[in-house]
Amino acid sequence: MELRFSEAEETLRGEVRQFLLDNIPEPTSSDGPGGARENDEDFENAVEFNRKLGDRGWIAPAWPKEYGGLGASIYEQIVFNEEFGYHGAPDTGTRGFGVGMIGPTLIIHGSDEQKAEYLPKITSGEHIWCQGYSEPGSGSDLASLQTRAVRDGDDYIINGQKIWTSGGHRANQMFCLVRTDPDAPKHRGISFLLIDDIKNTPGLSVRPLINMAGRHHFNEVFFEDVRVPAKNRIGEENRGWYVGMTLLDFERSGIGTTAGQRKTLEGMTEELQNGSAEDRERYRLGLSDLVVSNNVAKYLGYRIGHIQATGNVPNYEASVIKIFQSELGQKIYNYGIKMFGLSGQLIPEEPTAPWRGDMPEQYLLAVPSTIYSGTNEIQRNIIATRGLGLPRS
Repeated sequence: MELRFSEAEETLRGEVRQFLLDNIPEPTSSDGPGGARENDEDFENAVEFNRKLGDRGWIAPAWPKEYGGLGASIYEQIVFNEEFGYHGAPDTGTRGFGVGMIGPTLIIHGSDEQKAEYLPKITSGEHIWCQGYSEPGSGSDLASLQTRAVRDGDDYIINGQKIWTSGGHRANQMFCLVRTDPDAPKHRGISFLLIDDIKNTPGLSVRPLINMAGRHHFNEVFFEDVRVPAKNRIGEENRGWYVGMTLLDFERSGIGTTAGQRKTLEGMTEELQNGSAEDRERYRLGLSDLVVSNNVAKYLGYRIGHIQATGNVPNYEASVIKIFQSELGQKIYNYGIKMFGLSGQLIPEEPTAPWRGDMPEQYLLAVPSTIYSGTNEIQRNIIATRGLGLPRS
């Protein structure tokens, strides 16, 4: 595995960095998780920013040119992801869910017609995606999902509920796991559907779920006789579980998140350098340990990029980075709260809050990171079975 970027890749990094510095809109409110802008003005600014990326072919540069990419290498894509994460480039669901998840899944499992229909609308920024996976009784045990889809001629009719749908109130598209055969074993009988124009789909309603940081990022989605064309199914009927697991492996690569954590650590270092000698002595070694761990996370992410660059799909390696990165994030923000002292607990609305109050908010948002996208306990079981060849517990 090559651990250094070429001169051309570093030149690209400089170009991307300058573009981001010149074009990232200044937020009018605190960012929510994953850079999802909270109010309408910030969201519209983020949409416009992503359209600028689309005009340059920078939303998914590693995709083929016919789908709106640049035909860039995986390593060049890593450069983009790192710079986006480090500089906090706002996402709308186009990059995270579109490029990072449903796009690669379509490239692997989609028909030619589906690729032609959906991929260009991701790279242009037109489609804003959300994920319909978790249900009130099916989170970690996702395969127990109960949302039903019954075939009716050329359509499926969907009834049920999804929960913890990130950005569902902003999205116009959804990819969704549904049960099409209730009598099959739970990992079978599941199909993978794409739902178009969800804001105007009869029978589909979205309700907010406010997180403990006081932000509207999550939603619950209800389906009442929602019709979806059968041509929107990816892969075979009742084989959607395997399509969905491919998508989650892409979701867990995490290079941009690691870069964002690095910027946080750099900010904490600057605060310590400008602080008292007593604080420098108290926190320097702990901060050093976090920087070491952040570098480990970076190279774990590079490893996943290398796997993809050689034409393979990351498997248990994605679980490794998901565990390491999510637990590291909790350590970073917990340590940041300690470093800032009592003022570090001030929320974004307080004018004297250090870092615009980002530290306590990110601390709160880091708490569920070991739960969503598959709990870390499940990830450890994946490593044990797929990576180490051990029997299931």
